[in-house]
Amino acid sequence: FAAEGPVFCSGHDLKELSSEDDVKHHSQVFELCAEVMTLIQKLPVPVIAKVNGLATAAGCQLVASCDIAVASEKSQFATPGVNIGLFCSTPAVALGRSLPRKVALEMLFTGEPLSAQEALMHGLVSKVVPEDKLEEETMKISQKICESSKSVLALGKATFYRQITQDLDTAYKMTTKVMVDNLTLRDGQEGIEAFVQKRKPVWSH
Repeated sequence: FAAEGPVFCSGHDLKELSSEDDVKHHSQVFELCAEVMTLIQKLPVPVIAKVNGLATAAGCQLVASCDIAVASEKSQFATPGVNIGLFCSTPAVALGRSLPRKVALEMLFTGEPLSAQEALMHGLVSKVVPEDKLEEETMKISQKICESSKSVLALGKATFYRQITQDLDTAYKMTTKVMVDNLTLRDGQEGIEAFVQKRKPVWSH
């Protein structure tokens, strides 16, 4: 995900949330947003946010929902809904799963933005680079990912999000089975054979 202009994503259009519209309309707006955020994690490919500017409210939620986020040094991240009487409860779902609780709650309670460096320090973004290096760094990560097997990546991503909500024993039990399943994939065997034979693997995709 990338944007043009000074703002990465400012979240919902507040005009869609006025009292002129009914509760049903408001529900549809937030349900659609939640569906988009959860679909990002269900996609079988890694999703990268390339952030160059301000990401607020649902825009901050979008960054937190992506698998990887690369930000320019000028980027900022905020959940300012509390300041206009609409607490960022849905963004809090993604923020609370990406940031330490006290950092997420300070953002949610005050609406004050995190700088790019603070976002990096607390784990909201993966990397911070100068603005003129943002495209290059994002593409470097993308290209490195594209060198791997699509089926292996899909299995790994799905498994990561499944295990992260489980207790330790359940997670190890489940991922142990997945490692065995991974070995039954054509690309699982191809990768091992290529490593042993000291050659580049030829992935099935």
